[in-house]
Amino acid sequence: MYLGSHMSISGGLHKAFERIRSVDGTALQIFTRNQRQWKIPELTDEMIEQFKEAWKDWGDYPVAAHDSYLINLASPKKDTAEKSLHAFTEEMRRCEALGIPWLVTHPGSHLGKGVDAGIERYVKKLDKAIEDSDTETVTVLLETTAGQGTNLGATFEELAQMLEQSKHGDRLGVCYDTCHTFAAGYDIRTKEAYNKTMDQFDRLIGTDRIGFFHLNDSKPELGDKKDRHEHIGKGAIGKDGFRNLLNDERFSRVGMSLETDKGDDLEEDRMNLSVLRGLIK
Repeated sequence: MYLGSHMSISGGLHKAFERIRSVDGTALQIFTRNQRQWKIPELTDEMIEQFKEAWKDWGDYPVAAHDSYLINLASPKKDTAEKSLHAFTEEMRRCEALGIPWLVTHPGSHLGKGVDAGIERYVKKLDKAIEDSDTETVTVLLETTAGQGTNLGATFEELAQMLEQSKHGDRLGVCYDTCHTFAAGYDIRTKEAYNKTMDQFDRLIGTDRIGFFHLNDSKPELGDKKDRHEHIGKGAIGKDGFRNLLNDERFSRVGMSLETDKGDDLEEDRMNLSVLRGLIK
């Protein structure tokens, strides 16, 4: 299976591959830039070449990018919405230039204007970003969210609505975050609960539209609607939940990335990946 982690790009985009290799990871997620700033630096030909060469040396493994947390395409505030549109369009262009096939994004927040209105705004801006980007190879993955505040995408029904309303549904998929969906009320801890959750996802969206996973245990309990990641097996989901997922043959070739806290030595990633590998039958 493709198991890895989100890695820092400190020192250069290509440095992420050194870090993922050091933990024996076979899946990688990165930010393509400083995700806490609106400013978007230029991607030079040298940077792109270094990235592609490092990827080639690492192996034919899946890489996904995550967009900036500042982006909110569903915002009713004109200034934020326009900055978000520009930033997301550039994120797509950067992914295509680097050869990254998946761009993971949070569906945004309606900020009190209501779910339906928020989804309508989100889809409109998302479609425009796809069109303005002039990209062809990047698939946007809508990430499942925990349901905190006015964030969209906590229910499978909301995600399905976004996918169905978009004019570019063939360019869209889902990134399934285990912590977020658990916090939103979707249980995977027992075989019965896991099957119920995945059957519901398959019926509303289709499991074939999952392009990437975020593997995070959850500090909050089921349905608490709080986004707080925990190390694998040390949270409320527990090892059995991840065992159910890791042994589902439908996802045997889908990239799965940790997003758990770690130090500079990456020892926590090694620990979590070891636990995950030990759950595969």
